[in-house]
Amino acid sequence: MKEEMVAMILAGGRGTRLQSLTAKVAKPAVFFGGKYRIIDFPLSNVANSGIHAVGVATQYESTALNNYIGTGRNWGLNGNGALTSILPPRETPKGANWYSGTADAIYQNIDWLDKTHCEYVVILSGDHVYKMDYSEMLNFHKKNAADVTISCIKVPLSEAPRFGIVCTDKENRINEFQEKPKVPKSDYASMGIYIFTYSLLREALIADADNKKSTHDFGKDILPDFLASGKRLFAYPFTGYWKDVGTIHSLWESNMDLLDDKCTLDLFSDEFKIYSADTFSTPQFISPSASVDDCIINQGAVIRGQIVHSVISNEVTVEKGAYVQDSFVMPGAIIKAGVKVIDAIVGSSVVVDKDKIGTPTDALLVNDK
Repeated sequence: MKEEMVAMILAGGRGTRLQSLTAKVAKPAVFFGGKYRIIDFPLSNVANSGIHAVGVATQYESTALNNYIGTGRNWGLNGNGALTSILPPRETPKGANWYSGTADAIYQNIDWLDKTHCEYVVILSGDHVYKMDYSEMLNFHKKNAADVTISCIKVPLSEAPRFGIVCTDKENRINEFQEKPKVPKSDYASMGIYIFTYSLLREALIADADNKKSTHDFGKDILPDFLASGKRLFAYPFTGYWKDVGTIHSLWESNMDLLDDKCTLDLFSDEFKIYSADTFSTPQFISPSASVDDCIINQGAVIRGQIVHSVISNEVTVEKGAYVQDSFVMPGAIIKAGVKVIDAIVGSSVVVDKDKIGTPTDALLVNDK
């Protein structure tokens, strides 16, 4: 096959800051929004951008994620003229190695990229929530004759040390890149979305693999080296909704954002739709004894108690006499009678009883409430 641009999704992170939620699954496989998993967002963006070939580099606790992605059918990324490949670390004649960094994950799959005969590659994180048309970013890349284009967004200066920070001129050309700086020089943050001209990326990855001093990371090694060598790096300005949901608080906050009328992440429109797997659930049931106010409730949920400003996933049961407020409840969880759940994330298939919770981290509290 021959593609102008292909996508590579980095989906192998441990997600330790999500605590028990990633004890048995990779971070991109974590549930979101009552209906989705986090990986649905980059995969749907790829499909909606008209990209037909995507490789997904997996590593940590990848079984559930691999099974979920399958052939890419749920996102229309299978069949004639389309390709979805799951790319775990593998043994080759050179030996067997885990991915040692984001750049190494791409380097170890150069053979896959070569077979697509692509001109450009867009590299994505598998654990961010947003909508983006990558074809518009590619047009920006080509218009500026860029070697690398980084999608960037304005963030509060207090949060800037969490991100890669760029400084640009008036034409959005990047003249400085700081990876998670203690003292950031700007509030313009990299979203971890890169478009590379593939021929240049290929050369850089091969050189980086031979560099024993390298950490084999895009932010720490590849991008600074491109900048130092005079390559043309540009910042693509993004103004929509974007959230790195890598912490308990950010995951909870992003789910609560969905209930805000002013939230720019519209999941209720057929335009630029976010696709997901069908759970083949029964219809939702809300009993006469229930009280529901400002909630998202997915199919298969049985609601007999009171829920306020919460996101309820499929097959969740809220018993009569239970109270849920400002919370995200994952699939299959049961909130027993007499329980109050406030400002929390309740894990998948957890039974929350007033006398006993399976483990202290089954119901993860947010904001110390």
